[in-house]
Amino acid sequence: MNPTRSPKERALDRRLLELTPPVLSEIAATMLEDAEIKALQDYANEVSIRRLGFNDHGPVHMRKVVKNALKFANLLQANRIPMSLEAEEIGTFEDSVFVLFAAGLLHDIGMTVTRQDHERYSAELAQPIVDRYLELYCPGDTRRKVILRSMIMECIVGHMAAIRIHSLEAGLILVADGCDMEKGRARIPMLLNTEARVGDIHKYSSSAVERITITGGTVKPIRIEIEMSQSVGFFQVEEVLFPKLSVSPARPFIELSAGIIGESPRKYL
Repeated sequence: MNPTRSPKERALDRRLLELTPPVLSEIAATMLEDAEIKALQDYANEVSIRRLGFNDHGPVHMRKVVKNALKFANLLQANRIPMSLEAEEIGTFEDSVFVLFAAGLLHDIGMTVTRQDHERYSAELAQPIVDRYLELYCPGDTRRKVILRSMIMECIVGHMAAIRIHSLEAGLILVADGCDMEKGRARIPMLLNTEARVGDIHKYSSSAVERITITGGTVKPIRIEIEMSQSVGFFQVEEVLFPKLSVSPARPFIELSAGIIGESPRKYL
């Protein structure tokens, strides 16, 4: 039986398949319908929102990270900037997309265990799933499996910027994760808990972010524009996204600006 997905998840699934190279469409669709991945994503969200009072770390968030990462990758490809696998002549653009897709869908499943070091638990829980899909993607090619598995693990363990990462692929996941901070991500915990508590700045600042747009830049291949309704939204930009962007191998290719709607934006990169 296929796992039940919300209308938002299904809409994101359609968009993800639009952003995915045709050669990966079948395996991508299978991953999006995988019952084990869905169960891990759902329970990660239960732990995050209901037990810990944090924001969305579930199937919608993980799909948005995939979407952001694929947008970045496609913009880089359009500007003839190779991903690390291509630049090092050990893989193709499609291989990099497979890495981004798998890592994005699995990067927060460690929230099912604990918040602290959840990225390491995510990697541990993800490995058998990754191995299963690598067997479908590149059957019998041991070297390719080792390379892609290792890069997926780098993307997952590096998404909190707690350790240094080196590949462009991991750098894109790092920034893609930081870019999911629109107000919808804070809506559920805001509704569930109206009492003041430590950490509310993350929920209230996220609720001030109205829109994040990813397009081609004027000088660099990627432009990230953030529109907010209140100045508290700058907390998300300066304390969540910008620190990740600063240590990302993708930084040289990204322009970043943020501002309150109706006012001149601040240019960060």
